[in-house]
Amino acid sequence: MVRGGHGGPTLQKTTVMIEDEIPAPRSGPSRKYPWAIAVVIALFVIIPFASWYGTWFGRPLSDAKMEEYLHDRNKPRNVQHALAQISQRIIDSDQSVKRWYPAIIEAASSDSPEVRLTAAWVMGQDNTYQDFHARLAPLLSDSHPGVRHNAALALVRFGDASARSELVAMLEPTTLRAAVDGTVELIVKDEGAPLAAGAPVVRVTKDDGQRVEMRAPEAGRIESIIVADNSRVTEGAELMVLSPESEQVRSGLVALYIIGEPDDIPAIRRYTRPIQGLPDSVAKQALATIEAIRERSAKSQ
Repeated sequence: MVRGGHGGPTLQKTTVMIEDEIPAPRSGPSRKYPWAIAVVIALFVIIPFASWYGTWFGRPLSDAKMEEYLHDRNKPRNVQHALAQISQRIIDSDQSVKRWYPAIIEAASSDSPEVRLTAAWVMGQDNTYQDFHARLAPLLSDSHPGVRHNAALALVRFGDASARSELVAMLEPTTLRAAVDGTVELIVKDEGAPLAAGAPVVRVTKDDGQRVEMRAPEAGRIESIIVADNSRVTEGAELMVLSPESEQVRSGLVALYIIGEPDDIPAIRRYTRPIQGLPDSVAKQALATIEAIRERSAKSQ
């Protein structure tokens, strides 16, 4: 998902461990999850937002300041701060935050992709509020991948399997293509190199000297470089293949553990073997996800 970039400073990544405080999905397979998978299920909506949630967003806000920040049209970071605080209060079963639920829904239409991403994440924290459920579905068509991913993960919390295709997309590599004709300059030259969301990876210089940067749409790593440095390319030419980061893959696998179907197995299978840059736990989760899908399919026949 989205990590930093897009005009704002990157916050320090924070691991949020609140295993038992997030409500479970309203529906799912009947089998009992192993404890390790249950931990990931508790975290999978939070992990995509972890980079945005640091000590800065952890500063408590008064109700008056919360109201002010939620409606700040000039500083998206203030809106994110307020949304993060609301999320924590939802987790803490603070019923008073429901007064701001309409503002969360409004934030999902923000011009800022970071605000929309955060709003999608927050709406996944209360899977009993059907207005959140209704607003999440359109976010599956958002132009920003991080928004789509968080909306897909949140919809699983509502027992909604409509986001399966987006969950599978979270597992797939992305091909970076040239936006213009010109000469390539590789900014990142090493295969396997990690990338932050929005990080510049390739610069293309047009014949008139204008430079256009190609940026990583999401956090991940360089799987393969297709073009040589200083080579000529035409618009639309393939430049490199980017693989998703481990937490995005893990989140998608856990969600598919709950709602995946046999057609999803080919996309999952590539993660059952060791992959450079991914921890062994990803392969274990992929195997568990395939097993859960097959058992669920067998029971439905």
